[in-house]
Amino acid sequence: MTNRTMIQYFHWDYPADGRLWDEVARSAADLACAGITALWLPPPNKAQGGAVDVGYGCYDLFDLGDFDQKGTVRTKYGTRDQLLAARAAAREAGLAIYIDTVFNHKGGADATEVVTATPVSHENRNIEIGPPRDIEAWTRFTFPGRGDAHSSFKWHWQHFDAVDYDQRTGDRSIFRLRDKTFETQVDHERGNFDYLLFCDLDMDSDEVRNELFAWGDWIMSTLDVDGFRFDAAKHIRFFFFSEWLDRARALRPDRSLFAVGEYLSGDLATLRYFIEQTGRRMTLFDFPLHFNMRTASRANGGFDMRLIFDNTLVAADPEMAVTFVDNHDTFQLGGGEPVADSFRAQAYALILLRAAGYPCLFYPDFRANDARAPLQPLLDTLLAARRDFAYGAQTDYIDDPDVIGWTRGGDAEHPRALAVVLTDGPAGVKRMATSRPNRTFRELTGVSAETVTTDGEGWGTFSCPAGAVAVWVEDAQS
Repeated sequence: MTNRTMIQYFHWDYPADGRLWDEVARSAADLACAGITALWLPPPNKAQGGAVDVGYGCYDLFDLGDFDQKGTVRTKYGTRDQLLAARAAAREAGLAIYIDTVFNHKGGADATEVVTATPVSHENRNIEIGPPRDIEAWTRFTFPGRGDAHSSFKWHWQHFDAVDYDQRTGDRSIFRLRDKTFETQVDHERGNFDYLLFCDLDMDSDEVRNELFAWGDWIMSTLDVDGFRFDAAKHIRFFFFSEWLDRARALRPDRSLFAVGEYLSGDLATLRYFIEQTGRRMTLFDFPLHFNMRTASRANGGFDMRLIFDNTLVAADPEMAVTFVDNHDTFQLGGGEPVADSFRAQAYALILLRAAGYPCLFYPDFRANDARAPLQPLLDTLLAARRDFAYGAQTDYIDDPDVIGWTRGGDAEHPRALAVVLTDGPAGVKRMATSRPNRTFRELTGVSAETVTTDGEGWGTFSCPAGAVAVWVEDAQS
């Protein structure tokens, strides 16, 4: 079985030209040949910013770029017809499709409503900072461009528990709406992190949950997706995911339905608590690993590489970890805190060539773009190595502050052994066992033209230049 590898096939600064879905359709076969097995696509729905919104300002989940709303028919990425063509091309190429899903909030309401609300502290949502008063809130969603197509449900203030703007006064406090309480089974940062932004969905409302269930039925029949990436998972009642996923998976009993949540926290215990509270129904992005790699990348060779996997999800619970180097939040033009360029190569080796975790590439690192220099041809080489050689038992040599490595023993379908060495500082060598006595290894990335021949017990000494990664593979049997 081929190793799974997904790619986040968009980024925050992707051009707002309506062409992403066409690019997906055009590139699907090449992506599959390169070793990609799944695409994480951006929110396909109409958002409050219309044709320029990345998608997280969610306005109408049922508008996939086929209704004239928010000043446009298409979304930032194209029209519904283009999206369906992209889905068909991906299916033809054997690629799974995971769509980004925004259940936490809605933005861009069509009208205001007057409602009594209580202002609460931005720093601690449990603390009231003023008496209840009437505000004019943007909470009325009627979808005039779509009408009742696909769903006749209209949203009122009763379907939300908080907003962050009073039209009457311009006050941008967080306002907890009348008779509402914040969910308790959410992240406890800021006292209670139920509220994030815009109009926060009230998951205690049967009408809200039923509408989201209905959307799940509709989107799966419309796009035949293979999985979901859930935005802002830490801000949504944890039990909701169990309910929603159980229903969605019941609709596709013939195949698995992948799920990954964005739980933005570097605390391993917090991530593991969420995993258990949701009955291990969904994986999480390994933010602790990302933070470790980011720290290593900015230490100018001073990071202790023996600690790179300390307190990470991939080390503690590898089946539930989606590993990544950067994403649309950690890297943006003029914002974000990405892994520094000096460590991106090593970081990708750490997620692509090891046994644990489900790795996710990031579009600007892989495709030509105006935001960041991609890592070509290195990523092509690492992907090919993952596809063809990164199998079987793994032996770690993570025992030096600078130079670390590991070997992979291969399996019946992929019998050639692999040895990886990387460093965040000076050049070095690693003596490692390969279980391949008297065999020749060659380096794939081009950092060494020499060969390594293992001894009679399968041990070899593998080198790596300063601040780089070296990938050594066993020569094919003659």
